[in-house]
Amino acid sequence: MENAVKNILEHIGEDVNREGLIKTPQRVRKAWEFMCSGYDKDAKEIINSALFTSSNDEMVVVKDIEFYSMCEHHMLPIIGKVHVAYIPDGKVVGLSKIPRVVDVFARRLQIQEQLTEQIADAINDAIHPKGVAVVIDARHMCMEMRGVEKICSTTVTSALRGLFKKEKKTKDEFLSIISGSFRK
Repeated sequence: MENAVKNILEHIGEDVNREGLIKTPQRVRKAWEFMCSGYDKDAKEIINSALFTSSNDEMVVVKDIEFYSMCEHHMLPIIGKVHVAYIPDGKVVGLSKIPRVVDVFARRLQIQEQLTEQIADAINDAIHPKGVAVVIDARHMCMEMRGVEKICSTTVTSALRGLFKKEKKTKDEFLSIISGSFRK
């Protein structure tokens, strides 16, 4: 990988022996290893490590989970927030595990549509809730830094399972909570 980075630097006209670039190939390798560390993690294992019996059958929402990923088409950053909800059916998961599941899939080369589905399916498959909802709102540097160059445009995707897909009232409650307009 370090040789590939050197080749890229030379290709764009840089001097790989310049003081500021001497350690760049090593730093880039380490950065990419971290940014793509989701490939060797298992979302189901993470969820199962903190699964608890509960009589709660009301919506659980973890919102504003900040994330970054890398676009699989241009290998440029995707930066945004994930909102996750589920309705327990006898089991709840430790709250910190939900952002960890987001990271498992976000720290891979991705498209936002697939990322949304993967998070929803991982939670649905692991805890078998009455419903799962995931909404992602993100900026894509492949749209901002190149191509159409539309600064600050966002893309919103959703994945709904169970009651969130079947019951408009449940979906509306979730959307109200994540938009900040929820009042009891």
